[in-house]
Amino acid sequence: MIKKQAFALGVIATCLVTFSFIGCKKDAKSDSDTSSAQDNSLAESNYNDVNTMVDASASAGTSFSFRVATNEGTARVENIFGGCGSVTVDTTSATRTIVIDFGSSNCLCVDARYRRGKILASWTGKYRDSGTVVNISFDNYFVNDNQIKGTHKTTNLGKNASAHLVYKVEVNGQIVKANSGGTITWVSTRQREWVAGAETPLNILDDTYSITGSASGTIASGESYTINITQALVRKMSCRWFESGKLEITPNGRLTRTLDYGTSGCDASATVTIAGISFPIILL
Repeated sequence: MIKKQAFALGVIATCLVTFSFIGCKKDAKSDSDTSSAQDNSLAESNYNDVNTMVDASASAGTSFSFRVATNEGTARVENIFGGCGSVTVDTTSATRTIVIDFGSSNCLCVDARYRRGKILASWTGKYRDSGTVVNISFDNYFVNDNQIKGTHKTTNLGKNASAHLVYKVEVNGQIVKANSGGTITWVSTRQREWVAGAETPLNILDDTYSITGSASGTIASGESYTINITQALVRKMSCRWFESGKLEITPNGRLTRTLDYGTSGCDASATVTIAGISFPIILL
């Protein structure tokens, strides 16, 4: 009798495990939502570009208008942002400031993105000194009609063992998506290593950054998620998108998905993998 009961319990346990496995497989196959990867990529790209614009404006060291440069041996900041807006730089006051003003109407920049509004940056001391903290905020700043909001803090950590400048970048941001598409929240701590181009600060096109770190937030639908970069994201400023790198995104109550930017160079293609099933996506 005891053996029969034990056998019956074993069968029940086996069935439960089997059904659980089948259920998990079914859930994995039905979970094909890539919106968390898309929303994170949108935030990652926009806040990274803000960093680059402020860096380039500080390197110029003087007020100027964005314009397409001519008769120059290198590509200046103007070659990225075209004829959009102007930059006002104050490096004489105790608190240094930069105002990047794209105007009140959409302007098509050379990177094929429409911008309007202002990016505001402030710091004390020398911009490139180790320990300098740059605080960035936004005044009605929009990219492709998505409003970029929140606070952005960059701390210069000095040079690493490879003699590359490294920055700690902390963002508490929100992106209000165009056409009533909802609001993304994005709380991020990153290390941003300037791996190439630091010696030619006015030539953005030879700059390359390697980015590591973590983030959390909510996608436009309100679902929360956490993010961890598992392979450094590489961004060459001659390209609109991240060229390589991987990160893991775990939406609340869902399977972890891997966003892979690939290694094929400059293109808008990426892959989201969920439980071994891959879904191609196009980056914004």
